[in-house]
Amino acid sequence: MTLLTYPEAAKQAILDEMRSDPRVFVMGEDVQAAQYADALPEFGSERIRSTPICETGFFGAGIGAALTGMRPVIEGGFSTFLYSAMDQIANQAAKSRYMFGGQASVPVVVRLYVAYASASAAHHSDRPWGLFAQVPGLKIIVPSSPYEAKGLLISAMHDGNPVLCFDDSTLFDLREEVPADEYSIPIGAASIKRSGSDLTIVALAAAVRHSLDAAKTLEDQGISAEVVDLRSVVPLDRALVRDSVTKTGRLLVVDPAPGMCSVASEVAAYVAEDVFSSLKAPIIRLVAPNVPVPFSPALERLMYPTAENIVAAAKKLCG
Repeated sequence: MTLLTYPEAAKQAILDEMRSDPRVFVMGEDVQAAQYADALPEFGSERIRSTPICETGFFGAGIGAALTGMRPVIEGGFSTFLYSAMDQIANQAAKSRYMFGGQASVPVVVRLYVAYASASAAHHSDRPWGLFAQVPGLKIIVPSSPYEAKGLLISAMHDGNPVLCFDDSTLFDLREEVPADEYSIPIGAASIKRSGSDLTIVALAAAVRHSLDAAKTLEDQGISAEVVDLRSVVPLDRALVRDSVTKTGRLLVVDPAPGMCSVASEVAAYVAEDVFSSLKAPIIRLVAPNVPVPFSPALERLMYPTAENIVAAAKKLCG
């Protein structure tokens, strides 16, 4: 076990995979000069490729490489940069296996970081995992810790489908014991981070940490909260959510993305359709408002779910 930050754990997963599989390589803007500079002597510029500032171009190149049998990891930068490569992601990567009748696979991993609560302003602060969940053919992972980041990325690099990985920048300073050996976390398997009996809190990204903090406060007030980390948006672990809500009878979904057509909405709709008879109270979604993210730090802090918000919503659910 090694004490690693979130970026260190993710990088360890990628470099270890590059050592074991010559088809794996990294590409993206300034990767040779930034996060992979120290690995350049080992792998060279063929496998650590810096690209021009043109998302349509290098996303397309990575997808093309995947179609020919390579396994690229594209470092895409801010999550909003995905919009510049929307055709490449939504029409090429996501649909190629279907369009070619299953004869083609697109084993590409696209990493993007979600810079919220950092005064990065509207052009750099979206959390678009819900938007891309509406694109059939993509898998989407949202790690909540260094351990999750390494295990999920290893599974993503072994997968034969395009995988989007959204890295929450507010977790980058988090340190955690991570196994040095290879391990994997299945894509589509949620995790119960804390068991409870009075309500289920389903969360993702940094909201998992806030939910765990809230659960400790709630315990002191006599409320037992079960915290579920989705880990994957697509596939969504509906079975684990169903079983948890069936046990507790209450659901609070915490998603730092806007609520319209969100992952929180999908989870709430599924529970309302399939577990309605188990509910003891209406479902609550704790989400960001449907407005562009302000640059002002004071205003931005009002955008996202906090431990205090979660405690208040949980107490409302439990009466």
